[in-house]
Amino acid sequence: MARAAGPESRRGPRRFARRAAPPAAEAEARPDGAARPAARARRIVPFGLRTRLVLAFLLVAAVSAGTTAALTYREARSAVLRSAQDTAVASFREQVQTLAPSLPVEPDSLREMLFVIASKSKPQPWIVFAEYGSLRVSSGDSPTSSVITADLRRAALTTTHGSFQRVVKDGVPYLTVGVPVVVRNGSAGRLPTGLVLFAVIRMTEEQANVDALVSAARDGALPGLAVALIPALLAARSVLRPVRELRGAASSMGSGRLDTRISVRGRDELSDLARTFNESAAQLQRSVDELQRAEARARRFASDVSHELRTPLAGMLAVTEVLDEDAGGLDPDTARAVRLISTETGKLAVLVEDLMEISRFDARAAELNTDEVDAAETVRKTLHHRHWHDRVRAELPEGVRVRLDPRRFDVVVANLVGNALRHGSEPVTVRLSVRGELLVTEVADSGPGIRPEVLPHIFERFYKADAARTRSAGSGLGLAITQENVRLHGGTVRAWNAPDGGAVFTVEIPLRGPGGAQEAMA
Repeated sequence: MARAAGPESRRGPRRFARRAAPPAAEAEARPDGAARPAARARRIVPFGLRTRLVLAFLLVAAVSAGTTAALTYREARSAVLRSAQDTAVASFREQVQTLAPSLPVEPDSLREMLFVIASKSKPQPWIVFAEYGSLRVSSGDSPTSSVITADLRRAALTTTHGSFQRVVKDGVPYLTVGVPVVVRNGSAGRLPTGLVLFAVIRMTEEQANVDALVSAARDGALPGLAVALIPALLAARSVLRPVRELRGAASSMGSGRLDTRISVRGRDELSDLARTFNESAAQLQRSVDELQRAEARARRFASDVSHELRTPLAGMLAVTEVLDEDAGGLDPDTARAVRLISTETGKLAVLVEDLMEISRFDARAAELNTDEVDAAETVRKTLHHRHWHDRVRAELPEGVRVRLDPRRFDVVVANLVGNALRHGSEPVTVRLSVRGELLVTEVADSGPGIRPEVLPHIFERFYKADAARTRSAGSGLGLAITQENVRLHGGTVRAWNAPDGGAVFTVEIPLRGPGGAQEAMA
């Protein structure tokens, strides 16, 4: 139902400096128990936008740090291993090339030669193995080594410069180098002798250096992420500040403050959003102001027309009463016309009175003249004055005292009972009861009930559930006036359908008058 513009909608434009929500004191003082904007602004959502922004920032930092650390580790590892490997291979190859063993090879002399080569090992100690046919000799305790692979043996036998291979066994890294012993033969060049020497080098020191690189990369990544958290929080704050302002502004507009605006800072996408919000809010405010002015003009027109019609209608009603008394002496056609004029004039008088009443509500001119009355006796008077006592079943407990306006409560009961008799089916029941600090009045009929699509509109002005029913005994304002009278008492009215059929209207009014329920609770 349309209402006149409140004082909030007539304020001048209000700018939002830091936040668009209403002040905390004002938000806390709201009596309707709704969620307070200030509390919503301070709420931290576990997986809200702030958390997602910070996590995304940290994820990017972690991926960047991890990628950089991985590339650095790979290059450093390769450099460390390549340096040790190149030194060992070059040194071993140089030692082997200086040999000029006499053939056939003697095991003892070959073993002494291997000790000499092992003594010149660098950068790490070597264990040197020799293979010549079926002969196996080494500078260590075992004549053979399990880390020398078949692939290395084939590579060493098929080339004159030798080959090398990195092997990991039982978690220990080894560098294995195989170099064949060759002799120079004039025009024939370098000829293999069949003797192959292998050097086995433990790479534990190099692996320790590589592990130190891994630890350094890991230890440096964690403080880096902690440091990255600071710019992440700052970035999230800069992004969320306009979002919070927009949320507060939307909440403020939802509460009726159409003059709400957001301060625009910068030239990014969020500032464009703030400008768009301000433009939309301004357009909405202009539209609402125009609608309110049009509504006010319509109300003034209805009120003025009602006042202007009241005087001629009083004369018309007086004439129709005289004509009704003399209708019995007229011919049948004239009598029917007279009675029709009298009936329609009465309907017009009711409509004018209802329009004047609803105009008083719209102008906030309606007042309560409360008195402490017996609720059951008041309802009985309403039914008796309208001659409904024989058509309506009343369940009225005695001794219920309530403070209300008897005239307006009479209108409420009369409108609801009259609506039930016109649009429902008899019997109609009026029931009074007390629930806590409330007087509950129920009016139920035995008809088919109210269609579900009609229920949300049942208290609207001039609303007709049946579009084909253009003429009725009522003005179309009865339920709207009922709702306004109940609200004036500080109560509520609602319509619903009983499970066993029939429409039910329930009115709840404080026993102690408007504000009485709050005073009792206090």
